Amino acid sequence: MARTSAQRLKGFRDFLPQTMALRKHVIGTFERVFQTYGFLPWETPTLEYAETFDGKSSEEAQTLMYRFADRGGREVALRYDLTVPLARVIGMHPDLPMPFKRYHIAPVWRAERPQRGRFREFWQCDVDTVGTAQPSADAEILAVVSECLTAVGFSSYRIALNNRKTLSALARYSGASPNQARHIYRSIDKLSKIGADGVRAELQDAGLTGEASDRVLDLVSIEGDNSEILDTMERYLAADPEGVAGVQEMRAVLDLLPCFGVEPRVCTVDPALARGLDYYTGIVFETLVEEPKVGSVTGGGRYDDLVGAFAGRQLPTVGTSLGMERIMEVLEELHLTQAPRSAAAVLVTVWDETALPDALTLSMELRLAGVPTEIYLGTPGNLRRQLAHADKLGIPLAILAGPDERVRDEVTVRDMVTGEQRAMGRQGVAVRVHAMMQGMPAQ
Repeated sequence: MARTSAQRLKGFRDFLPQTMALRKHVIGTFERVFQTYGFLPWETPTLEYAETFDGKSSEEAQTLMYRFADRGGREVALRYDLTVPLARVIGMHPDLPMPFKRYHIAPVWRAERPQRGRFREFWQCDVDTVGTAQPSADAEILAVVSECLTAVGFSSYRIALNNRKTLSALARYSGASPNQARHIYRSIDKLSKIGADGVRAELQDAGLTGEASDRVLDLVSIEGDNSEILDTMERYLAADPEGVAGVQEMRAVLDLLPCFGVEPRVCTVDPALARGLDYYTGIVFETLVEEPKVGSVTGGGRYDDLVGAFAGRQLPTVGTSLGMERIMEVLEELHLTQAPRSAAAVLVTVWDETALPDALTLSMELRLAGVPTEIYLGTPGNLRRQLAHADKLGIPLAILAGPDERVRDEVTVRDMVTGEQRAMGRQGVAVRVHAMMQGMPAQ
């Protein structure tokens, strides 16, 4: 048979078991945090009608979306994110209890130019609360972000906070036209990358005067602690009711965070934070890590109009997306968390063909006792090869039962890390091994 060339599409990845074990560990950790706060799981289809996304996503999203006609001639699209499907499902199920809290962990697809931290297929972990405009909902989402990152090993991160209402007021304060506002948002969002001179140049290229550009930079460059920054922003925007409302919303959320156990240093006001998606209407936030430089690892905010566009009624919503790929990159590079090397805790060895039935029976006894167990499925015999197999997979214990053990109605349990061995009676060995795995003395 001719060999087929083995290749993979650019921007897509294979996850071998060791990598997948860590991803499953992180996803499981996130799910436990989400459920602790009362968020419910759900799933939506991979494919949606293309028109579902029309007018609901940014211009960039439209260009990066995988759209095509299926075999039935329908115009469909692979889901670009998990937010628009959320809005579509809520619109189709008006009887859901409000406020409604859900989480969704699934792959999405974008025709990106592949680069570090950017792939054409990647996973998002979203949590959203639908049907309330209370600042406690915003604060809870920020608390979930903080707890998730801490739970998987992050210790140095910062959640940057701003409000689209203050950004709109900033554009008006500068004297920019409505058409120039979008250019302002895009430029100031790059302040940390291109500096004040770079932002000024971009603003003037967009048609802003030097005076208008300086006004923008004055406001987004405010320094101090959260209270000082908010007070200064409020003074700048005192004549703009919407801008003042945005400042007050941020202050209300920050005041609630200590009640969730979030340390004040974790969340900081950043007047230059804009976020790219057009559907945000209030609080916006991103989580940044200093090392490695992968950009934001989470992002989200309040979007009070998108869900209502499908539901036909006002449904204020706030949520966040935890960027799985960037989070994994940080965890792997900094060795912040370790997943088990193997799904099995025990390898049952097989001395010879005559020992196979008892080895299989013992394996099932261990599994029924709650001990993940693998039995050696290669050719029986050659104990050294079987122990090397356990060692390669990172299985912590091996059970040996040769002729001598069978005569004494015993097994030998070998610690694969230390090499220590102990004999145990064959009857009840599963219970005793389970006690060992729980860190309790085997009786």
